[in-house]
Amino acid sequence: MDPTHQGPEEYGRHSDGADGSDGRRRPSRESGSADFGQPTPQQVRIVQLTVGDLLLTVNPVDGSEVETCPPGSQPDAPVRRTPAERADHERAGAPPVPAGPPAPQLPLLERHQEHERLVGLLARGRSVRLTGQAGSGRTALLDAVAADCTDLAPDGVVRLNGHRRTTADLLYGLFDAVHRSPLHRPDPQELLALVRSIGAVVIIDDLEIGGAALDELLEATPECAFLLGTAPDLTAPGIDAHLEEVLLAGLGRSASLELLEKVVERPLTEDERNWAGDLWFESEGLPLRFVQAGSLLRQRDRLNTDPEAFDEYDYFEPRPGDAPPVPEAPTAETLDVPLPSLGEGAAPAVLLASRLSEAARETLRFTVALGGEVPHQAHLPALVGDTHADAALGELAGCGLLSPAGARYRLAAGVLAQLEAGGYAESAATHARTAAQHYAWWVSHPSVTPQRAVAEADAIVAAMGRLIPDAEAGQASAAVLLARSAAPALAAGIAWGAWEKALRAGQEAARIAGEVAEEAYFHHELGILALCSGNLDRARTELETSISMRGALADKSGAVAGRRALALVADRSGGLETPVRSQVGDEVPAVRQDLLPGTPSAAFPGPPLFARQTVEEDPTLISSLPATAPRSPAPKTGGGRAVLGGARRNLAAAGAGALLIAVLGTVVTLGLTAGDPEEPGSRNVTTEQSSPEDATDDGSPADEPDDGPAPDDGAPGNEAPTTPGSSESATPSTSGSPSPGPSSSDGSSPGTGEPSGDPTSDDPTSGGPSPSGKPTTPTKPPTTPPTTPPTTPPTETPTTPPTETPTEDPTGDPDTTSSASGPAESATATATASADAPAESEDPTEAAA
Repeated sequence: MDPTHQGPEEYGRHSDGADGSDGRRRPSRESGSADFGQPTPQQVRIVQLTVGDLLLTVNPVDGSEVETCPPGSQPDAPVRRTPAERADHERAGAPPVPAGPPAPQLPLLERHQEHERLVGLLARGRSVRLTGQAGSGRTALLDAVAADCTDLAPDGVVRLNGHRRTTADLLYGLFDAVHRSPLHRPDPQELLALVRSIGAVVIIDDLEIGGAALDELLEATPECAFLLGTAPDLTAPGIDAHLEEVLLAGLGRSASLELLEKVVERPLTEDERNWAGDLWFESEGLPLRFVQAGSLLRQRDRLNTDPEAFDEYDYFEPRPGDAPPVPEAPTAETLDVPLPSLGEGAAPAVLLASRLSEAARETLRFTVALGGEVPHQAHLPALVGDTHADAALGELAGCGLLSPAGARYRLAAGVLAQLEAGGYAESAATHARTAAQHYAWWVSHPSVTPQRAVAEADAIVAAMGRLIPDAEAGQASAAVLLARSAAPALAAGIAWGAWEKALRAGQEAARIAGEVAEEAYFHHELGILALCSGNLDRARTELETSISMRGALADKSGAVAGRRALALVADRSGGLETPVRSQVGDEVPAVRQDLLPGTPSAAFPGPPLFARQTVEEDPTLISSLPATAPRSPAPKTGGGRAVLGGARRNLAAAGAGALLIAVLGTVVTLGLTAGDPEEPGSRNVTTEQSSPEDATDDGSPADEPDDGPAPDDGAPGNEAPTTPGSSESATPSTSGSPSPGPSSSDGSSPGTGEPSGDPTSDDPTSGGPSPSGKPTTPTKPPTTPPTTPPTTPPTETPTTPPTETPTEDPTGDPDTTSSASGPAESATATATASADAPAESEDPTEAAA
């Protein structure tokens, strides 16, 4: 837990409690949990943000969730900050004042001409690029210019840090400095509209973007005047940028000696002046080298006065007035420390560090392990293991080894390479792992706000980056733990540049460590980040990867969260979604589709889901008796996309099936009640079944009498009389195997108007006269005569051929069916044929009507 900033304003605490308390809550504690080695459960930090028209819920457990903002939950419009609020925001973003005695205020030497030119260009609304080497005094000159430009623009002066920042990071930083919009991050289009109206003097130090990225930044803010501090090797912007160029050179010999005297706070001796002259020639007059050289001379003076000066930890602390004076060392023991060599003066980091306290040297080791990022002074006691280690930051800053970078400090230019050459990187892996474990504990604490986590984002990301390529056991797992703990806090703090870096570092570390569950989490979060940023292709790829990995792990809650986000991606991309393979246990209905020749495959984007299908498709029927002979199967392409045409066919088939079931129920009921209950033989049926088959069939159905409608398949036990001239052999029907078509034995199709039986039969319930001339099922004469008696005998050949050709099975033989002997079976076949016949002739494109 951070020892600073403790109070009711901490995260999750409220000072206006209804019970009159100060709002502090004691952490939850379960009895006996620590006795069995179980950690105390911590509060899960869930934060809701609005990103454009999306509602983002940062969930550290299963992964963040995104949904469209419900009505009434849209955030308020961003409000511009007042001048007082802008000043408070700028002070909050300034680096902390180091502990210890204040450092001497150094003057700005030989920069008067550059200072006036920069202020004049900014006053005319021109943007300027200040180019100089690292250590040439760019930061000091930018501070002086910023103090003189506070009243030039309506939105004042905005200070930004360009170290490891992209164009998007700088635009969002500019928006946050001018507007107040808590828990809201505008989308890219809204951001461009908001920053376009900002009129401010924007000063960016340590800028690392150039070329097209810098052009994009300047075009997005036409009402702002920029002052950019860059290195000489940075790519210049385009010609249309209209950016002025100001070069910053080193100091002259006299100015360098004057600066050295200001740092030492005494006049220089002749030897020191000669030594400083050689240093000026070697360093090309860079002010940073003379600040560090002045620190070497100060240490030399103290060593000459008191050889044991740096043995005390609090040597740099001011002594109280009533404290006894320090006794002077005897003259015999006074040291005569020689001047540093020219090489030590040009690269003084190792020599300066050797004369600092142990806590300061240990802080340097942590800083080298983190790639030059200095931890906040509040973290130094826990990292170093000394309760007074926070004073080490003052020692390092006073020696010129640190330089401000935004809201924190980092090693000055060239110091990192010098310390690595001096052996401070030997235990970098151990120090980086210690820092990662500390930050993982700290950032997970409920009292740490997302804003405080964002302030340490550079050090957190640097710790993960140092551990990933290390092959030592446990290093990658420590990086996974840190990324898992810090990613939700960085997302809640709307520092999405650092959030993306943490997610990518955590995903790589999880892959190296073999932690599949954590790797799936990072893929999910990367997909959520891409979705909120508008990169739908990247979001789809990351989410599908996460869903597949979580499905393999049987993580159903995580897979559900991923599918919800993937559905939103599909909705925002026009409804075209790449099919995701369903995992075991996921109840996802699948739609079958046979793609016709010429239909685009799944590898290419197809038409919209709700587009009208113009390709002729086979109607899908729910029936055991197809209306026509089955066509040859269409060639299939792998991974076909489900379209609405198949669903429309299924709806039509389902309606036909429902009608068929209703007709069957009615006919069966009538058949059971039609016979005389006093005659037990009225419902008797035989146990044999025969099917007429003409041995001399020549393929012409017009020469044969009609045997009536085909029976329903799967109805055994019905004995059918044979037609004169037909074969006595019977082909039994197998239940569950549909016949090739609904046509009768004479080849005529139902609904053509041809007679389908013998006119001598009087059975009204069989659907047609019996070929044998006598009733088959009921023995009692019918009470109602047939409605349309046939006019021709069954043996007479029709003068005109039938209107439809016989339906043949796929083997080429004529269709052979058996006649029904019961009312239910005959009515079933008739209803089936009547339901299938319209579906055969109906256009698939008009099935919906």
